[in-house]
Amino acid sequence: MRRNIYLLIFILLFFGFALWTIMPLDREVLGRKGLLLGLDLKGGSHLVYEADLTKKDPAQTDTEVMEGVKQKIERRVNAYGVTEPIIQRQGTDRILVQLPGVKDIDEAIKLIGQTAQLDFREHEPGDKGEPEWVIAKGIGEGGKERELTGKYFKPNATVVLDPRTNEPQIAFEWNPEGAVLFEQVTKRNLNKPLGIFLDNELISAPIVKAVIKEKGIIEGLTIEEARRLAIQLNSGALDVPLKIIQQMDVDATLGADSIKKSLLAGKIGLALVMLFMLTYYRVPGFIACLALGIYGGLVLTTFKLIPVVLTLPGIAGFIVSLGMAVDANVLIFERLKEELRVGRPLEAAVEEGFRRAWTAIRDSNITTFIACAVLYWLGGTFGAFMVRGFAITLFIGVALSMFTAITVSRTFLRILAGSHWVTSPAAYGVLK
Repeated sequence: MRRNIYLLIFILLFFGFALWTIMPLDREVLGRKGLLLGLDLKGGSHLVYEADLTKKDPAQTDTEVMEGVKQKIERRVNAYGVTEPIIQRQGTDRILVQLPGVKDIDEAIKLIGQTAQLDFREHEPGDKGEPEWVIAKGIGEGGKERELTGKYFKPNATVVLDPRTNEPQIAFEWNPEGAVLFEQVTKRNLNKPLGIFLDNELISAPIVKAVIKEKGIIEGLTIEEARRLAIQLNSGALDVPLKIIQQMDVDATLGADSIKKSLLAGKIGLALVMLFMLTYYRVPGFIACLALGIYGGLVLTTFKLIPVVLTLPGIAGFIVSLGMAVDANVLIFERLKEELRVGRPLEAAVEEGFRRAWTAIRDSNITTFIACAVLYWLGGTFGAFMVRGFAITLFIGVALSMFTAITVSRTFLRILAGSHWVTSPAAYGVLK
């Protein structure tokens, strides 16, 4: 009995921690500081890009190129500060990008889709005698001539303000080979303009006033352009050009309405389940309702701490798991009633009821876990992230429902049976 009391105290403390984590149950929980919401609930930008694989390096396979592009997009998006983005390859040449909370879709397109091939160019006489921009070159390692491009940058470009004009600039550093090339280029272009081109567009042409080696600056940008370019330079230029083939700005008001309706459906469903358990199983049904409340707190806490990105199908998975949470209790209580009908004492009937119900509970939950794993795999393979959200929330819900049924409900029943407060079989749903 003492062991059960200690276990009860642990459960109550654990539940208190869960409530402290998620309370109050209002917009703070389902908003920015609470549970993380997916694109369908929070709103944001939905983009699909198609890569031009004809421009790739022949030494690389399509898979290698697309994986490299995906990783660089991830670095750009993460540096931009987007919470829980979804970036996924689709087919052989497409990439899906979902950015919850990003409303400026044009800014997102500029950040993600720009190849960001940066190079330095110098003036040379053209066919008509007028100067033309040509990519600056120098002698690099092994005595080979190399073009001076952004690929020699260290990934630490930062936006700074010119102390004299307060204009934004990008401060960058060269790696060792880039420093050698830059020194050669600036040495022969003293007092001449050095063009800085981004994707073949001139963004700045400062006059070289000294021979520079390790560091440099890029000017002539707005603060937003400088911030975006710094992110792109640090993530690396995309290996192939991208073309946007689908873009959509998802309205957050649709998500808010979906949340309200889903929560209303959950409340109605939960109330009906609790009413049934109280009416049919009586005292054990009341214990099941208590366990269900603890279960709900643990699930929401798990969603917040992992964290789980909650989508509308994810909410559906949670609501389904609420109904399934009492499934194990039903099996246990039916075995308990059978034991009481044959005249077994209450404490022995509780233990035997749990023992007989365990194999059915275990096997039914294992099959659900397998189904969740298949749904999760299929959702990732075919880019159906809503299916993945349903699978994740259902898996967590079923796992915690098994814990609450076997641990929480069992502890409550053991304490009740050991206290001899309620011993009548009728109180446990056994009617003569």
